[in-house]
Amino acid sequence: MSKSRQRVFLITGVSSGFGRAFAEAALSAGHVVIGTVRSEAAKDAFEQLQADRAHGVVLDVTDFAKIDTAVAGVTERTGPVDVLVNNAGYGHEGTLEESSLEELLHQFNVNVFGAVAMIKAVLPSMRVRRTGHIINMTSMAGLTTFPGISYYSGSKFALEGISESLAQEVRGFSIRVTAVAPGSFRTDWAGRSMVRTERSITDYDPVFDPVRQARQAKDGRQAGDPDKAAHVLLDLVEHPDPPVHLLLGSDALSVVRRKLSTMQTAIGAWEEVSRSTDFS
Repeated sequence: MSKSRQRVFLITGVSSGFGRAFAEAALSAGHVVIGTVRSEAAKDAFEQLQADRAHGVVLDVTDFAKIDTAVAGVTERTGPVDVLVNNAGYGHEGTLEESSLEELLHQFNVNVFGAVAMIKAVLPSMRVRRTGHIINMTSMAGLTTFPGISYYSGSKFALEGISESLAQEVRGFSIRVTAVAPGSFRTDWAGRSMVRTERSITDYDPVFDPVRQARQAKDGRQAGDPDKAAHVLLDLVEHPDPPVHLLLGSDALSVVRRKLSTMQTAIGAWEEVSRSTDFS
């Protein structure tokens, strides 16, 4: 067990990817982990990682009505949640014109509304106890954009904004909020976990096809190591003043810095127009 005190982690989506890496690292450090999964078989497999400290909960984060009851039920056994890691989510790939509104609704239900519902389930206890850390897994695509993932980027931009505003609301209660924005990591995000809208409009081929092909070619060879990210997360919850925004990965650093530089240039170029709308 690590030198830190034992904490209760609630991590959504622990069957694979970041969620699995985070859960295994927290368990190895001696913490208690509540992990949400989608089936009884996955629950059993998760609980076999550590007989006393791994607690699986079968829960779909889009089943909003069941979240409070599920969290209350498991925390009766584990004690209150100290760290919430909103990891459950998926990527949607497709141009906006080709993608249905139903796909957009589902993307936001999982990536945004499910995360907020989980926060609302643990926040009252954190506020009363004046302690806690909420970690929302976003993406570099929540700070910059790429063609063909407008729905995904929109959901992650939303979660970045919610995280930043929430951090200001709860700081006085000694509750910390961090939006963690990874770049490309070796998870299932670009593989089996991604929903891809069928192509139907050839006009988009020149801008979209190279992006899709590059993403598929890089799958499994991304630079980011989920196990290293997991150790960063454990260090993050120990830090006395964790950041509200944290980028993970050299590619995330590069593309977000480029985005900020481009924005600064555009703001400067249009500054007179921006100022011209004030009352004289």
